[in-house]
Amino acid sequence: MPCFSGLSNVTLPGLESLSLQFHEVHRDPVKMAAAAATTSRLFGFGTAVVPFDLGVEASALGARVNYREKSPNPAFPLVEPIAASVQEWRLEVPSDLTNQPRIACVTESLGLLRADLGSTVTIGAWIPGPATLAMQLVPFGKFLASMAKEPQAVSSILTQLTELLPEVALAYRNAGADFITIHEMGGSPGVVGPVTFRKLVLPCLQTLIAALPGPKVVSICGKTTAAIELLLEVGADAISVDQLNEIAVSRKTRGPEPQLFGNIDPIGVLANGKEGDVRAAVAGAIDAGVDAVWPGCDLAPAVPAANMKAMVDETSGRLRKFL
Repeated sequence: MPCFSGLSNVTLPGLESLSLQFHEVHRDPVKMAAAAATTSRLFGFGTAVVPFDLGVEASALGARVNYREKSPNPAFPLVEPIAASVQEWRLEVPSDLTNQPRIACVTESLGLLRADLGSTVTIGAWIPGPATLAMQLVPFGKFLASMAKEPQAVSSILTQLTELLPEVALAYRNAGADFITIHEMGGSPGVVGPVTFRKLVLPCLQTLIAALPGPKVVSICGKTTAAIELLLEVGADAISVDQLNEIAVSRKTRGPEPQLFGNIDPIGVLANGKEGDVRAAVAGAIDAGVDAVWPGCDLAPAVPAANMKAMVDETSGRLRKFL
């Protein structure tokens, strides 16, 4: 039973081992690669993954990113939208998209990770799904409302973003990533509703998945148990779900394929729970039928070292019991 992730999993203990601050690692490829490697080195985690935030592609498309240098605790960067509403949307894609500073930083860090850990640890990279990226470029609430009120305008935006995302993902694969995760947290059927998901988000995800080589994972947040059949239509090799998904029900619905990853609560259990809570959650996820133990979303950087070790140890311990 593997224990890994395809999303951001850098930790405060890892950063402290390198005397780094979280805000330092988003724009420096050497620091980014070094920070990503610590989760495997310190805890035996199965992957080293970059980037760490949702601002990479948004930055390349003209959005300003607040890296929160003055935050007293590790805090994810915040993206400032490029448009106040769907009506004001104007997308200018640079001709050298993958050479934009943030994307180039990720590709360089992937090369460093490949050289450092590639023979022993799986290297991962991730991109936002089209709806999640759109919700960085237009205020979340306004974009969500427009999905119901102006579906044609929203569809146009999602189509434009779907056309450019494969270029980024392929650059990451060519730079050294073994697999790609598409993080469609904002466009989840648990957020936008199953009807809107089928109409606006699903076709874009299918197009994006079809444009990429495997392995490819789709990460979906929220209450997704009732929508699992919709997620099966995406065409990914695996689906990652969070703690709101009833794994046992989803397992019965999906059959043997695609694989189902999850669903350890990254905040309530991993960041804020006790070691026993982590072990119980891991045991529950395995018993319910996950194919790999994953945090349900990005790790909170402040996750305690003891909880990371408990997640990895309990996963391997359960494997030994089955053997």
